[in-house]
Amino acid sequence: MEATEDVVIVGAGIAGLATALGIHRLGLRSLILEWSDSLRSSGFALTVWANAWRALDELGVADSLRRQHLLHRAVIIGSAATGTSPRRGPSRHETKARGPLCEEELAGGCPREGASNGTIRFSSKVVHIEEQGTLKLLHLADGSTVRTKVLVGCDGVNSVVAKWLGLRGPAYAGRSAARGIAEFPGGHGFEANFLQYVGNGFRSGVLPCDETHVYWFFTFSPSPEEKEVEEDMAKMKQHVLRNLRKVPKKVLQAVERTEPSAIVSSPLRYRWPSDLLWGGICRGSVCLAGDALHAMTPDLGQGGCAALEDGVTLARIEAALEEYAKERKWRSFELICTAYAIGRIQQSSGALMNFIRDRLLAPLMTRKLMSVATFDCGPLSRSDGQRSSPATTL
Repeated sequence: MEATEDVVIVGAGIAGLATALGIHRLGLRSLILEWSDSLRSSGFALTVWANAWRALDELGVADSLRRQHLLHRAVIIGSAATGTSPRRGPSRHETKARGPLCEEELAGGCPREGASNGTIRFSSKVVHIEEQGTLKLLHLADGSTVRTKVLVGCDGVNSVVAKWLGLRGPAYAGRSAARGIAEFPGGHGFEANFLQYVGNGFRSGVLPCDETHVYWFFTFSPSPEEKEVEEDMAKMKQHVLRNLRKVPKKVLQAVERTEPSAIVSSPLRYRWPSDLLWGGICRGSVCLAGDALHAMTPDLGQGGCAALEDGVTLARIEAALEEYAKERKWRSFELICTAYAIGRIQQSSGALMNFIRDRLLAPLMTRKLMSVATFDCGPLSRSDGQRSSPATTL
């Protein structure tokens, strides 16, 4: 009979790695099951707001990341219709990190494969979950099985664990997003600001990652005729350039310098907010974190930040997992709903809507964007130093 793991985490993304590192720093063992054969490298960039830095500090990897990335001085929001940038908000607590680098730092703090107190097991795709009394039996795609006392689903928007808990599949937001990384070997010359352009039916942004790389994004509501564009990145690049023709030339250059192979496009999906309030996001010794819990549209730049919050909170919680679910569901509900609403407002078009958004709603949206980043997930360890049995807790 195979050994029984104390804690199994499904998925080696940001949430899974943060949870594993937090558990390891508290002296507990965990096993990560990751479907791919290596750490994921598809993430283009991760917006790291103040709430995420607090979590990274608790996990012990913040200083290394701070040394590698830029501190952005301001968020500058302009009109896509005119190209002007009338609104500026302070952004001293935000940086932009290349997504894979954050995951590498988190993984670097976890025990390597073969260590006695934890590991990441690659090429291990969970396809079915079975109950065995108080334990969970995980069936993998290669025919093997793993038993565990505690199961944490960090397996993304199409989570197998979320499906087992009875949650609905993610909802389509009616929008898509193209993302790209432009490389400037001689230096890009962008100031350390987060530039955004909204309205005219789309939302776009440009952020320098370091001295030679610039990340950009473009969200839009595709028409039936534009479905083909989403499947051909060369056509997508031209689609973005056509729609951004009124923004500053330097912003266009970032898109022009991007190879089609460095562009991805995907539909935007989100977790039904009602599932967080009335659905089963936790059952006994099974719970969710990251996109599996709170998949959201990217309009707040909080998806990865919230995943880091999850990791610290989940590692700290030492009562039942229901306490973790109770603590995180309202925060997740707020982020999902706010991101969806702000995205819809910013991407809206029409003269009246442009006036209302740019003159009346802009200050409110900017304040909300900043306020969600003031959240503090708390310390990794409890002040009383007590720890409960991992049979039902973390």
